[in-house]
Amino acid sequence: MTGSNIYAGVAGYVGRPDAPGAVGLFRRPTNGGEWEHVIRDLETFTVFVHPADPALVFAGTPDGVWRSTDHGASFRRAAFPAPARQVWSFLAVDGEPDRMYAGASPIGVYRSDDRGASWRLLPDPGIRERCSGPFAPRVMRLAQLPGRGDEIYAAMEIAGAMRTTDGGESWEDLSDDLVRLSELPHLRSAIVQKETQAEGMLDGHAIIVSPADPDAPIIALRMGLFQTRDGGRTWKDLEVGRFSPTTYGRDIKASPHDPNTLYAALSVAAASHDGGVYRSLDAGATWSRFDKVQVHGTIMSIGLHTSDPDQVYVGARYQGEIFGTSDGGSTWQAMPLPGPVKDIYAVAAG
Repeated sequence: MTGSNIYAGVAGYVGRPDAPGAVGLFRRPTNGGEWEHVIRDLETFTVFVHPADPALVFAGTPDGVWRSTDHGASFRRAAFPAPARQVWSFLAVDGEPDRMYAGASPIGVYRSDDRGASWRLLPDPGIRERCSGPFAPRVMRLAQLPGRGDEIYAAMEIAGAMRTTDGGESWEDLSDDLVRLSELPHLRSAIVQKETQAEGMLDGHAIIVSPADPDAPIIALRMGLFQTRDGGRTWKDLEVGRFSPTTYGRDIKASPHDPNTLYAALSVAAASHDGGVYRSLDAGATWSRFDKVQVHGTIMSIGLHTSDPDQVYVGARYQGEIFGTSDGGSTWQAMPLPGPVKDIYAVAAG
C-alpha cells in the first residue's frame, strides 16, 4: 500500500519527569521496515491521519499543530495562533474534509477550514473546573455525529464531557450526571486530589459515535465505558467489567469500515503493566478480547488504519511497546520503537 505508515506519538509523563528516552513522532511502513524518528524535539500527544487524504498527517504537540503533507516524512508547524498551547486531539468532519477541529489544554477548541493549514481559536467553551490535578484539563477526543457536522462531542481529562450543536461556537457541559454517578460507591475515585470523589468519572479519555447507533455516544473514562442516549443529560454504565477483568478506559474507536464495530483499550490504571483491546461487533452491547498479546504498560491508543479494516495497531505506555495485526486479529506482530523512549501516547495508521 503506497505511502501507508504506522505513526507513534511519544511524550513524557507527569509522574516520571526524569525518565530517560526520546520523545516526538515515529513512523514505519505498514509493510515492514525500520522506524524513523521524524519529529525529535517536541513531545507528541496525538497523531492523526486525515481520512480523506493520508498524505496529510497531524501531530499535536506543546507547540500547537504540526502538519505533514508527505505521509509523515517531514513536518512543519501549521499556521496556529498560540505558540505554547498543547494540542491533544483532532477531528476531520465527515463529508466536509476541509473542516477540522483540534482540542487543546487548557480546555479550548480550534477550527481549520483548509485541511489544517491554518487554525483559529473558537470561543471559550466555559467548562468550569470541578477538580484539580497536576495538569490543566485537556480536550482528549472529539467525535462528530454522522451527517451532522455541527454536532460534536468532546471527552476531557479530569473535566468530563461537553457537546456543541453549532460547530464549536458554544458548548454545553455534560458532566452533571457523571458527577451524580460518582456517588455510587464503586464509581468513586480520587487519586491526585481529595476535594471530590468524582475525579474518576470526570477523567475522560476518548469518546465515539457509532454510525450504527448515532444517538448514543460512548465515553471511555477511568471508571469504564458509559453511554448517553439523551445528548449527555444522563449517562449509563455499560458495565464493561462483565466482559473484561480490567476496566480503566483509555481509548475507544469506531471502525471507519463497519458501523457496528468498536474497539476499546481497557487497562488497570493510568500507570499499570497490563491491559487488553476489546472489540464489539454490536455497537457496544457486548465485548470480547481482540488482541493476542501481553502488554507491559497501560494501553494508551488503538490505531485503526484509515483504509484497511484488517490493520489494527496497539500502543502501550512503557518500553516503546507497539503491536499490530494485518489480518483482522488472527496474528499479531511486535514492532517496538527503537529505545530508549519515553511514554507512548498515540498510535495511528494510514
